[in-house]
Amino acid sequence: METIIRLENVIMEYGGNGTRVAALNGISLEIGPGEYVAVTGDSGAGKSTLLTILGGLQLPTSGRLVLGGVDLTSCTADGLADFRRKTIGFVFQSYHLLPYLTARENVMVPMVPMKRDAREKADRADSLLDSVGLSGKESRLPSQLSGGECQRVAIARALVHDPPLLLADEPTGNLDSATGEQILELFLGRSSSVLRA
Repeated sequence: METIIRLENVIMEYGGNGTRVAALNGISLEIGPGEYVAVTGDSGAGKSTLLTILGGLQLPTSGRLVLGGVDLTSCTADGLADFRRKTIGFVFQSYHLLPYLTARENVMVPMVPMKRDAREKADRADSLLDSVGLSGKESRLPSQLSGGECQRVAIARALVHDPPLLLADEPTGNLDSATGEQILELFLGRSSSVLRA
């Protein structure tokens, strides 16, 4: 089977001054295209750390991470940023919305480098906001939205560039059960590989 994600003996340690704590210890994993994987575990078990490594937001202390045939552990910082922009959609647990941008503008952020007409970008953002139940709230700032609505803006932003890999850190944590099911169905309806914690 072709793999889109391959981890080989990944270790992630934190600390200093002689005190080291292993958040991940020898993780090996393969995920193929179109797979949907959920990572579960107790708080502090390393789920978010695993996602930040898979997203190329930090590199492991040791081991190898290959996404879509690219060894991220050997990429330059610029190469890693470019790879993330083209390949990965990330739903952060704390949303990371820009407070001075509207919901529409936040969703459009990943499309900034794309050579598309501004109207086309706005239409794409509005379509995704509609798909997560936020039609009519496109012009609101994050401060004018509830926590669950901000989470849905973050989900739309992660999907806007049709990434081959979607990573989601507790994507339904602040959503009611009906909306959470709708979001999971949206994820499942995508051709991307999805990994959520």
